Amino acid sequence: MAEIHAFKVGYCTHPACMAVKGAGLRPRPFPSRAYLLMTQSGPYLWDTGYSEHFSEEARGIYTPYRWVTPVHYQHDADCLETQLARFGVWPRDIRAILISHFHADHVSGLRDYPGVPMMASRFALDAIRKLQGLAALRRAFIPALLPKDFEERIQAFESTPARDLPAALHPFKQGWPIDAGGELWAVALPGHAEGHMGAFVQTESGWQLLAADAAWAPEAYRELRGPAELSFLIQHSRKEYYKTLAKLHALDGNGIKIHLSHEM
Repeated sequence: MAEIHAFKVGYCTHPACMAVKGAGLRPRPFPSRAYLLMTQSGPYLWDTGYSEHFSEEARGIYTPYRWVTPVHYQHDADCLETQLARFGVWPRDIRAILISHFHADHVSGLRDYPGVPMMASRFALDAIRKLQGLAALRRAFIPALLPKDFEERIQAFESTPARDLPAALHPFKQGWPIDAGGELWAVALPGHAEGHMGAFVQTESGWQLLAADAAWAPEAYRELRGPAELSFLIQHSRKEYYKTLAKLHALDGNGIKIHLSHEM
């Protein structure tokens, strides 16, 4: 069975109501998390969180990103490589980096893992491949965060056929197997960003879902209380977002643990 280890890799601040309606205007921290997934096949990394590359690249046309969501990152405390090393895991050990989506707070550390294969949804890849300047900023994407050899190392989750998921994961019906042991599956969680993905992980305590930004706080899916309407200026699809939120609500009711990238 796989193990899930969560790491806080910096955080940003934003008014609480942007994450959950009615939560007020007081700024709250939103941790940026990466996850180490220890499977029988070896270690996988789910997202990378922030890194020092973010402050280096969020300049010029991308400066507003730092204004809208002020980022707090301290290398000594937040560096993902250092945190992984405490587990005895080094970049060369990682089988693949699994990318939920290409917002900068999820991919800022990609350049720190040279040679490591990467996986993402083909829909996400199609959406970001030609983005530059203001068009990229509007989708919270900073092209320079990608490694120079990105295209040689990236593979789409959908490059293998979708297969039926276990009945315990209802209402999710199909996903894409990632590891040979069947412990790790990619699943589409549309709404937040084009090609936004999650991952089901089979652990000793049962199946768990890495839901990335399908919600920003547990009360969102438990109470079906979405974010401020203003947030949909940067989110991909309001309609799909709420469909996914309803699925998370049902999954939670079935006792499946859900991990959100930015929950407290």
